[in-house]
Amino acid sequence: MRPMKQAIYSSRTADKFVVRLPDGMRERIADVARNHHRSMNSEIIARLEQSLIQEGALSDDLTMRLDSPELSLHERELLQRFRQLSGRQQTALVALIAHDAEMANEDA
Repeated sequence: MRPMKQAIYSSRTADKFVVRLPDGMRERIADVARNHHRSMNSEIIARLEQSLIQEGALSDDLTMRLDSPELSLHERELLQRFRQLSGRQQTALVALIAHDAEMANEDA
């Protein structure tokens, strides 16, 4: 599951689309974005992108760029450090995370 590759853009040249939100949703998005250290715009883009990925609407040849606006500062650092690991280390880390997630689900 890999996020959509995006060209670097400026807010002046980016495609714009007005969305009408139900009462209270703007505040909820603001809270979540703040918790993820993102702008509201980046939070909305990240969530839309994730939804499209889950539906299989994006091609497999897309890669996440470190300068992608969807990444929080923490995500950017993790991705950068992950890419510095050897293939064997990456595989081991993913297996460890998957194992921890399974254990957490069993405890719940």
